[in-house]
Amino acid sequence: MTSTAPGSAPRALLRAMFDAAIAAAQPALCLPPHLPPRPKGRTLVIGAGKASAAMARALEDHWDGPLEGLVVTRYGYAVPCRRIEIVEAAHPVPDAAGLRATERIAERVRGLGPDDLVIALISGGGSSLLVAPGEGLTLADKQAVNAALLRSGATISEMNVVRRHLSAIKGGRLAAACHPARLVTLLISDVPGDAPIDIASGPTVPDPSHCSDALALVARYRIALPPAARALLESGRGESVKPGDPRLARAQTRIITAPQVALEAAAQVARGAGYTPYILGDSLEGESRELGRAMAGIARQVVVHGQPFATPCVLLSGGETTVTMRGQGRGGRNVEFLLALGVALDGLPRVHALAGDTDGVDGAEEIAGALLAPDTLQRAWAAGLRPRERLDDNDGHGFFQALGDSVVTGPTLTNVNDFRAVLIEGPAGA
Repeated sequence: MTSTAPGSAPRALLRAMFDAAIAAAQPALCLPPHLPPRPKGRTLVIGAGKASAAMARALEDHWDGPLEGLVVTRYGYAVPCRRIEIVEAAHPVPDAAGLRATERIAERVRGLGPDDLVIALISGGGSSLLVAPGEGLTLADKQAVNAALLRSGATISEMNVVRRHLSAIKGGRLAAACHPARLVTLLISDVPGDAPIDIASGPTVPDPSHCSDALALVARYRIALPPAARALLESGRGESVKPGDPRLARAQTRIITAPQVALEAAAQVARGAGYTPYILGDSLEGESRELGRAMAGIARQVVVHGQPFATPCVLLSGGETTVTMRGQGRGGRNVEFLLALGVALDGLPRVHALAGDTDGVDGAEEIAGALLAPDTLQRAWAAGLRPRERLDDNDGHGFFQALGDSVVTGPTLTNVNDFRAVLIEGPAGA
């Protein structure tokens, strides 16, 4: 964790809070207390997600018996393991490496007995990394659907309803394949509300939604489906494993860390620097730019009227917003939030902010997020940048990168969703 002494500059304090949030969600810290007892039979480890390799390493370091397995993580997120094989694949749009890894995982869980134990390590990003096209679909079909979903403006929960019904492994199907072995799923939540069914599209938990729900969402967001995908949904053959299925009777699920944990760690850093933290919510959703405008309104009320919070303070929030792509920019929900916040604040003094994805990747960029200061718009105009035009073009990454205000962490080896901190200094001389 980055340490920050009282009186540190807002920029350094914001980064210290972000680093603390990431550190609090590291698998080495949060996974060991949740390990199940050793079984009579084999212990097989499977998993998928941006944090799955780090989770596998933490498990190896604290497991006192025989162990084997395979997990798939994002390119660049591998961590060396001794007994668990780590495979890398593409995110956010799946590729052939993810397909092969998923086929191998499915093969590994076949033929297990009641004395065997399967430990599933699941984190955000698993939806694209654990890819097995449903009946009649190809990898190209899945890639097209995933890309369309990411552009649609649908929430992560809505996207996952569609994904589950076009998959041969999500929506509880992987859990059913492990039967009759005991299954313990360890989850790192990256979704608003921490619902297990929405983390990596729920490969090891029952799914209460139906093909009809997926079709309704496709219609709502006008998502163009490949013919085979639409046929699978309309026929009902894409139904997932439902609650009460006897094959899931020996399956347990444990969330080992979540966005709230990260926000509380950041709040502690803020207190240590003399700022009162207020956690506004760990599951905020909606359009990124709309949330940015709303947060600007709250910050302005604090600065001008001292309501609803006294300064100095930090407004913290998590969750997962969305960006409906209408421009030609590079997207990124955190930088879109931040640019909208900056445009709405219009240089309001004393307000600084950081927004970033705790996995180190905002959208499809190898950039976690960015920093905003009262002089950001002034510097942008001086550099020939037009903030409103960049926002209309969904080009938050291009905007902040041109100013040198991007936040780059590299692979963080965890993922507890978005992190937003709006820091408001006290009046001068106070």
